[in-house]
Amino acid sequence: MSRLANQLVRAEKEEIARAIRTLLARPFLSADDEPAAFAVIRKRREPLTRWFDYFCGWRLVVEPREGYARLVKVGSRPTATRPARRRRAGGAPFDRRRYTLLCLCAAELLAAPVTTIGMLARRVARAAAVEAGVPAFDPVGADERAAFVDALKLLEQHGAITPTDGATDAYLGDEEAKVLYRVDTTRVIRLLAAPVPPSRLPDAADPADPADPATALTVEARYGGDEPTETQRALWARHSLVRRLLDEPVVYRDELTPAQAAYAASLTGRRMIRRAAEEAGFVLEERAEGFLLVDTEATATDTRFPDDGSHAKVAALLLLDLLVTAGPLAAGRLDEEAAELLRRFPQWAKAYQSDGGASRLAADALEVLALFGLARRTGDRVAALPAGARYRVDRGPADTEDA
Repeated sequence: MSRLANQLVRAEKEEIARAIRTLLARPFLSADDEPAAFAVIRKRREPLTRWFDYFCGWRLVVEPREGYARLVKVGSRPTATRPARRRRAGGAPFDRRRYTLLCLCAAELLAAPVTTIGMLARRVARAAAVEAGVPAFDPVGADERAAFVDALKLLEQHGAITPTDGATDAYLGDEEAKVLYRVDTTRVIRLLAAPVPPSRLPDAADPADPADPATALTVEARYGGDEPTETQRALWARHSLVRRLLDEPVVYRDELTPAQAAYAASLTGRRMIRRAAEEAGFVLEERAEGFLLVDTEATATDTRFPDDGSHAKVAALLLLDLLVTAGPLAAGRLDEEAAELLRRFPQWAKAYQSDGGASRLAADALEVLALFGLARRTGDRVAALPAGARYRVDRGPADTEDA
């Protein structure tokens, strides 16, 4: 093979790997927002589609004319670690009310290609009034309008609606604000990634069935249900394991199911994991405790650690060093350490400089550590996990002498 041919093959592999990582970070990608990335995805959509189907069992939809790509990601287990976030108010996670309004808005937007914010609010109010178990929606209240706006702005983010006259934020302060939307009903439908449509779930849960609705929504027929074949078991083991490796910062062996652990330990499984990591451009770290995929370019990274972007992450890094060096600690000890941080730096983390602020800071920091697989709380004890050792502060001779 000539040098030019080798360069073309290498360039193609690099494009595919970068596109894989881009889609992992942004499963709903619009050409309007990222034209260069979308151009590569459109160009390489066939190998990308095969890769996601083979390694993850995920479907990739690329619509060149409509200008978007949708990676239909299904988790191997329901989790709340990556909630939808508000496009304002510091990116706070969606609460139950906002999720409810998001679903109602999406359902009502399918009725017409054009609507106004007032018409949509009235339709949502009527829908909430007739849906059993759904609280009434009254846009007179400022809190209700804020939740409604957060739902609409998330739909805007994904191109499901586009304001053509007026701004959605205007509705926050004025119930009579005029905003005209163009609705892309196809994108509204593409938002749903559940293999089982919610409309097919039973109205009432069977008391004898312990499965919750979130689990029922993610049942995938391709794995055989309660009576899978040997081939289906192997397929599920591969897909579910690679999904976790791609979605979670670190995967520990003691958190794997017996089937996943057996697959990871097999010659075939180890070869598949290494191949998936290599083709997606990750560096695979395999330890006795588990696995970690490192994206050296941070393309697939949706949130970072360490990161001084939030007070909780800064506190998390400091508390992690304590957990790694001092061993498992009582949760109260972390509260004390957080209180000491606030005392030493009175101009820092002002949102926590109040009664109960130290406990809130410690709790938020621990949530960060748990999210990144660096620490775990069991009862009243908090312990660093093996991956936490990579953030340990090395103390040289000078540090020892000062101590």
